[in-house]
Amino acid sequence: MRINKYIASAGICSRRKADELIANGNVKVNGAVLTSPGYDVCEGDKIAVNGRLIDAERKKVYLLLNKPIGYVTTVSDELGRDTVMELVTDFDERLFPVGRLDYNTSGMIILTNDGEFAYKLAHPKHELPKTYRAHVTGYLSKQKCHRLINGVDIGGFRVKADSVEIVKDLPKSTIVDITIHEGKNRQVRKMFAAVGNQVQELQRIAIGDIKIGRLSVGHYRKLTREEINKLQG
Repeated sequence: MRINKYIASAGICSRRKADELIANGNVKVNGAVLTSPGYDVCEGDKIAVNGRLIDAERKKVYLLLNKPIGYVTTVSDELGRDTVMELVTDFDERLFPVGRLDYNTSGMIILTNDGEFAYKLAHPKHELPKTYRAHVTGYLSKQKCHRLINGVDIGGFRVKADSVEIVKDLPKSTIVDITIHEGKNRQVRKMFAAVGNQVQELQRIAIGDIKIGRLSVGHYRKLTREEINKLQG
């Protein structure tokens, strides 16, 4: 296994970041600083990153968390805000979130210690659709739904929804499910704003075919092997 893939599989960082660590002399193989990014790890090799031995063969953990509003999807936060890692306390493994979910958005986020798995999920070629349930102001007409599907400008980017489905019409607002492929910053909120509806509440309810179901806010569960395989394609 190539060294950057091995480091990613150990949950240290992405392959690209692993290449940077090697270039900066932060990776050692059997006590010697590694100088070749193309090195293939052999059985019995002792790999150290930033002075710490790593093991790509340790137990892999895959969790689905229903993130509450008011948490950031990072391992730590320089502003001192609550992170999703504070919601997962009964695992010794070094976990990290896959992708991002806005501070003011609740719903599905995946946590793992498998860097290779995270790399596959984040890679553009996989283009996993993500479904959000939005509570928006006003009435969302069929014309507006068609505009969202055909594409709207959100400030330098033209983005499209895969699907838009009205869940419930309320007197002064609408509950709607929207599925997208891209992951621009605050994309769903900007898309609805582009057609004249402001998002009041937003929850991610599915990634690919994996749905959040009845999982309570702030709680998490392990992904099944079938779910893991589906996410990896």
